Amino acid sequence: MIDETTGALPVEGVPAARVLDEIRGLRAADRPTHGGRLFAYVYDPGVAGLDELAEAAHAECAHVNGLDPTAFPSLLAMENALVGAAARLLGGGPGTSAPDVVGSVTSGGTESLILAVKAARDARPDLTEPRIVVPVSGHAAFAKAAHYLRMALDPVPVDPVTLRPAPADVAAAIRPETVLVAASAPSYAHGVIDPVAEIAAVAAAAGVRCHVDACFGGWTLPWLRRLGAPVPPFDFAVPGVTSISVDLHKYAYAPKGVSVLLHRDAGLRAPQFFAYADWPGYTMVNPVIASTRSGGPIAAAYATLRHLGEDGYLRLAAVTRDAVAGLADAVRAVDGLRLLAEPESTVVCLTADDPGLDLFVLVDELTARGWHTQPQLAYAGLPASVHLTVTAAVAPRVAEFGPALAEAAAAARAAGPVVLPPELLALAGSLTPEALTPDLIAGLAAGLGLGAGPAPDRMAVVNTLLQAAPVRLRERLLVEFVGLLQRPTW
Repeated sequence: MIDETTGALPVEGVPAARVLDEIRGLRAADRPTHGGRLFAYVYDPGVAGLDELAEAAHAECAHVNGLDPTAFPSLLAMENALVGAAARLLGGGPGTSAPDVVGSVTSGGTESLILAVKAARDARPDLTEPRIVVPVSGHAAFAKAAHYLRMALDPVPVDPVTLRPAPADVAAAIRPETVLVAASAPSYAHGVIDPVAEIAAVAAAAGVRCHVDACFGGWTLPWLRRLGAPVPPFDFAVPGVTSISVDLHKYAYAPKGVSVLLHRDAGLRAPQFFAYADWPGYTMVNPVIASTRSGGPIAAAYATLRHLGEDGYLRLAAVTRDAVAGLADAVRAVDGLRLLAEPESTVVCLTADDPGLDLFVLVDELTARGWHTQPQLAYAGLPASVHLTVTAAVAPRVAEFGPALAEAAAAARAAGPVVLPPELLALAGSLTPEALTPDLIAGLAAGLGLGAGPAPDRMAVVNTLLQAAPVRLRERLLVEFVGLLQRPTW
């Protein structure tokens, strides 16, 4: 724990060994980042020695600043190498239909998506109200980009069975003010691949850019295709695809945070840059959002790719594919559970058909057994679900997961669904975000076990309340609840 008497800035410095012990003590409360029991947030290949290599590479370049590539050409060389590797993997480069692909390394998928939207917006300075068309299954970072950049977001529904948008609906959503159409390969929530070729075609017909969010799948789908999986076209081999994002800190297994944003050519990328010379300091030019950038993550990603190589990634993809199949079989074996979508990539998404089996309680029961999954609330006719991000490190655990899932399902049935007090349900259904007062928020948080300190181990009641709330109220409640957790230590 942090020393409450001195906090992060003591009067006298603390010995290095003690500081590291404090950090290790704090880390003891975290979810496990290794071992194949955490199905979200982290990506573990289970490769011995890879962490140590990445950490050493990170340390070599931690103080290198990506602000000025002329001062630190080592970082520029590594960044260009990462962009080239991603471009070749995703259908670009010499000898392809997209020989002039260029790109930038960003801090993560959200930054990549924001920059893709910015480039599309700034390429159309004639528009006063630019818009983007995004399937509702598209990552929330598109909505964040629209919010930050003051653009309109036009959502396209997805089929409740296929979980994909219809190209005709995408075409119908395009307006004269539309600057970008998005598709996912795959969607994060359900792991299904949008009809990219058809979506790119309708975008191209309208003269609009098409961005493929392959942050999640861009580094796995090409290897799965090489292994014989029926992966549909989704990359620069598809006419009309103008940009693609792929996260290296996901299935390239690099440490966080490293993503690559690719554009089909330099002209498409140009509006992504920000330059400013109208001040007395140095002339600023940034290809990405950040100015100062540590070279640590880029060097760690470079070392990871160099060490694993194509054969390593192909092997890891095969292991992960088999793990996905095993987890899907485990879901099929439990009465009352079913796959929301047949796995197409590295996601297993399950839901419940049995009203006596509360998915949020199931998630808590799995957590109690050491399995950490990601609950997803019901949305627009789509049922609540549980998301499993599957990595290579999960493979040795697959045989254990089936019995654990069956036990957790039995325990969830025995416990019964969460039942909120009628007055709380009525409140959730009638409140508006504007009606929330500090006292009301504090009372709700206290009743749910939220407040200063870690979130409670069991979150079924919280998730049930959030699901009962309309979307705008749900967003406000989440902001307030997380705000209660983020308070300074004095």
